[in-house]
Amino acid sequence: MRVEDIDTENMKGVLERFSDMCRQASKLGGDIKIEGEVDNIVVAGMGGSGISGDILKNYLSEDGIRVYVNKDYKLPDFVNKKSLVFVISYSGNTEETIASYQDAIKKQAHIVVMCSGGRLDGMAKSSRINRIKIPDDIPQPRLAVPYLFFPMLTVLQNNKIIKNKEQEIISTIEVLKKKNFKEMAEELAPKLVNKTPIIYSSQRYASVANRWKTDINENAKIHAFYNIYPEFNHNEINGYVNKVGDFYVIIIRDNDEHYRIRKRINATKALIKRKGTSVTEMVIRGDSYLTKLLSAIYIGEWVGYFLAIEYETDPSPVDIIEDLKKQLK
Repeated sequence: MRVEDIDTENMKGVLERFSDMCRQASKLGGDIKIEGEVDNIVVAGMGGSGISGDILKNYLSEDGIRVYVNKDYKLPDFVNKKSLVFVISYSGNTEETIASYQDAIKKQAHIVVMCSGGRLDGMAKSSRINRIKIPDDIPQPRLAVPYLFFPMLTVLQNNKIIKNKEQEIISTIEVLKKKNFKEMAEELAPKLVNKTPIIYSSQRYASVANRWKTDINENAKIHAFYNIYPEFNHNEINGYVNKVGDFYVIIIRDNDEHYRIRKRINATKALIKRKGTSVTEMVIRGDSYLTKLLSAIYIGEWVGYFLAIEYETDPSPVDIIEDLKKQLK
């Protein structure tokens, strides 16, 4: 079967625009002004919208800035007038995110809404809440991560809540243009066929491991799982003793990992292999943490895509999710 017959919504074309989307997205949000003190940052969003918060949380942790990611109907109790809440829903119709928005209004938090339209856009507009309008031409909302991530950086740095990241952003976009991420993913995907992928990483790449898992779930429509070093060494590793399933382990790592994490990765890799499970290491390189994070995310998007093609499965539709939404209505 031809790829064109499988990929009916041209996800490949959207993926190939990744660096361009990052560049365009980095220019959004420049006009947003936050009046008053900000003590904490919260990102409210589900799915692909929520993962942008996870990436922000990982990235800013290097600067000692805490970001709370809310994936529920209600915001945490600590949210107050000094909280900055990014309310993110690509469609603008995500019910959990709309509920979080209403909760942020009640708590009188600083709010920035990010969406392409829908109910959330109308609500924010009528209440004169800061909002960033995202392009609505992405057929697969989960691929809109650049538009959901970069504007948050712009708002934060323009309001001096974080230090200026402009140079890192520019150099990251240049790397995303030039590297052979697509080819790396195309080589890995066939190894995962008829396997259950398990992605492991250090805490620095927790958002990446989670994103790889969800890209495989939504594109290839198969189970995939992830866990984090060193925590899974204290429990999940026992699952390889009486292994029930045919797994393939992918370890995401970089040269800056903690030396004890490095030792754990090497030791666990040897143990897992000894139990008959294949392992691939994906070493992420780059001049900055931002480059590494987004490079790894981009590779994972391609892995999910090529694995779907291996299964002759259209990567774009998520019919079972749409069926669930109908049930919930």
